[in-house]
Amino acid sequence: MVLATAWVCVRDRRVLVVRPHYTDAFYLPGGKPEAGETYAEAAAREVREEVGLELDPADLTLFTEIVAEAHNRPPGTRVRLICFTGGENHETPVAAAEIGELAWFDSKDLDRCAPAIKVLLGELAEAELID
Repeated sequence: MVLATAWVCVRDRRVLVVRPHYTDAFYLPGGKPEAGETYAEAAAREVREEVGLELDPADLTLFTEIVAEAHNRPPGTRVRLICFTGGENHETPVAAAEIGELAWFDSKDLDRCAPAIKVLLGELAEAELID
């Protein structure tokens, strides 16, 4: 099982997603916690590294936890994705580090996402947060 944390940023009924250089699928900004980090601290650090936005981990709130097939991993590998909202930063995100592209997706973009992000888009649409 792969453990990862991520930030859910919804603006204008679309969610921020990123695509690393090395893959064709989009993910949320986020990544694996480092030793000694809380999940919120890991999410905030990864957001800073990947899209250049500063978030205060204390302002992040658990939104959902998703377990799904891990993209670009051996068959049978699962990911546990811990997703946070909050820590609002209204600056413009910019692709950095390994991120080749960023975009704003709604529920029509499911086919471009990693499996866990497909689940998340469904949850966001059900909660009427995205179109």
